[in-house]
Amino acid sequence: MDKLSIVVPCYNEEDVIQLFYSTVERSIDEIQSLETEYWFVNDGSEDFTLPKLRELHKNFPERVHYISFSRNFGKEAALYAGLQASSGDYVVVMDADLQDPSALLPKMYSLIKTGKYDCIGTRRVDREGESKLKSFLSNQFYKIINKISQTNIIPSARDYRMMTRQMVNAVLSLKEYDRFSKGIFSWVGFRTKYLDYHNIQRAAGTTDWSTWKLFRYALNGIADFSQVPLSLAVWLGTVSFVASVIGIIFVIIRRIVEPNSSVFGWASLVCLILLLGGLQLLCIGIVGKYVGKTYLQSKNRPIYIIKEKH
Repeated sequence: MDKLSIVVPCYNEEDVIQLFYSTVERSIDEIQSLETEYWFVNDGSEDFTLPKLRELHKNFPERVHYISFSRNFGKEAALYAGLQASSGDYVVVMDADLQDPSALLPKMYSLIKTGKYDCIGTRRVDREGESKLKSFLSNQFYKIINKISQTNIIPSARDYRMMTRQMVNAVLSLKEYDRFSKGIFSWVGFRTKYLDYHNIQRAAGTTDWSTWKLFRYALNGIADFSQVPLSLAVWLGTVSFVASVIGIIFVIIRRIVEPNSSVFGWASLVCLILLLGGLQLLCIGIVGKYVGKTYLQSKNRPIYIIKEKH
């Protein structure tokens, strides 16, 4: 009998824990001859998520397990911890807010059982209910990163996916501290089929992913899977240097040809200084982003710390 592990990162999800379990169970019941286990990962929640998980584990001790972090380490760390704890032949990653339709689970399982695919992923065909700004920035992110990265990241793809144990082990073999799972899932390869679905609103509560957090997450993704920003810094520095040399030659020639010509005004000089200074700071910032990632990785700190596990 095959075993399916369901990994569920949780952060302040007290209102949906029981509802999530009941909903997923109804979908799992449609699959015959399948053993299941749940791994809920409490990512330092500040509400009553942990007591809810304790209660659920008490009611279903053989099927429901949980991990609780010592503090909030982020969804990527929670996802990694859940994958490490899972023991199933197949592993599915889901959000607790029920935005990932559990009704797709039987179809995902039937497709992956054919042996044609190592992963059955999902992607949203629309973003109904989201702000236009967030949707615009998300679309632009996928366009940019797929142009500058050799790793193809599927637009609107979700973390919600079912994977074989072989693919899960490949994902776990990547030990980077600052993780970007959407890129990692694509980078490890394996045959993947995507199922489309329409956007679903949260069952309860509000999302913790603000526009600013998504923007920072996107920057991390670009830095993790592309060196183009570093090349951009080099080119900006080269262009600025060449332009400066041309400007100096022009001033010298003009001085020789027209000895009595007026000197450029201080406003022009200030603009040039600000331009070059801004370019320098931009390039230093880009390089600093990569150096910072190297610095964090070199510390060899754990991706997460467990306070409680059952």
